[in-house]
Amino acid sequence: MAATVGYPLLCLENPLLDIQGVGDESLLKKYEVKDNDAILAEDKHMGLYEDLIQNHDAKLIAGGAAQNTARGAQYMLPDDSVAYIGCVGRDKYADILKETCNKAGIHTEYRVDDVQPTGRCGVIITGHNRSMVTHLAAANEYKIEHLRQPHVWSLVEKAKVYYVGGYHLTACVPAALALAEEAAENNKVFALSLSAPFIPQFFKEPLDTLIPYTDYLIGNETEAISYSESHGWGITDTVEIAKKLAAQPKKNTDRPRSVIITQGTLPTIAAVAKTNGEIVVKQYNVREILKDSINDTNGAGDAFAGGFCAGVVQEKALDLSIDMGQWLASLSIQELGPS
Repeated sequence: MAATVGYPLLCLENPLLDIQGVGDESLLKKYEVKDNDAILAEDKHMGLYEDLIQNHDAKLIAGGAAQNTARGAQYMLPDDSVAYIGCVGRDKYADILKETCNKAGIHTEYRVDDVQPTGRCGVIITGHNRSMVTHLAAANEYKIEHLRQPHVWSLVEKAKVYYVGGYHLTACVPAALALAEEAAENNKVFALSLSAPFIPQFFKEPLDTLIPYTDYLIGNETEAISYSESHGWGITDTVEIAKKLAAQPKKNTDRPRSVIITQGTLPTIAAVAKTNGEIVVKQYNVREILKDSINDTNGAGDAFAGGFCAGVVQEKALDLSIDMGQWLASLSIQELGPS
């Protein structure tokens, strides 16, 4: 599809190369990482990436949460439906990311940084758990000036749905806010992922800046509880957190806010704020999969968001969009990585 026609779904976040290997408790201890962690790398973690490649038969997989979501959405949408924006280095890893996206049918508009290398995410798989240690590098160098370039902004203007991963709040809040404002001013859809528990903890202020613009807020139960804790709500019940999030003030009142919280094998929660102030809550059982069929849960949340966004782009009912997300997530966990 020519850029003049546009891509209905535009995703923004941090493109990363996933370096994914099977580890054990000793590897987690070596780098002081917990089961199912999702953390930013410190100096003590820098040896992990080469360790995974040299000693743990690591696979190199195109990653970055919203980039995974973009590929998932495109998998379920007609050709040329998705564009993706982020920042990479000028190196072979960026070439791998671009090639992977091209194969998936994603139009990429990367800002290329000449100083920092392409970001990496070390993924340690232990049984059905996965722990992620992210070195953002170039991904953290995204600039609003890139988004404002005429050929990039034309993609923004022609898109109907914007999806921003919460990890982008570590990189360039003005770019995320620009998409949010564009959505509110033109009655388009703005979807936001909480992404990881540390986002509500340590990036509370930028997250709170975006919440009023958010039509669809997506997260899992640990991220929802982290949001509640960081805001002093004193609530640990996921349904009540979803209801309170749905009721937060909103810029574009023409669209109701929907908060979708996944809970692994437990039902997915959806809280929708109606125009009269009523909050309607529904729960959706996940698709059952035999335990032996589960290969890797890394990227399951990204896949859910991809299927869900595909439904939103096609203007499906919320029930069906959630079902599409659950279907794609069930497919994803039977594969290695977010493939």
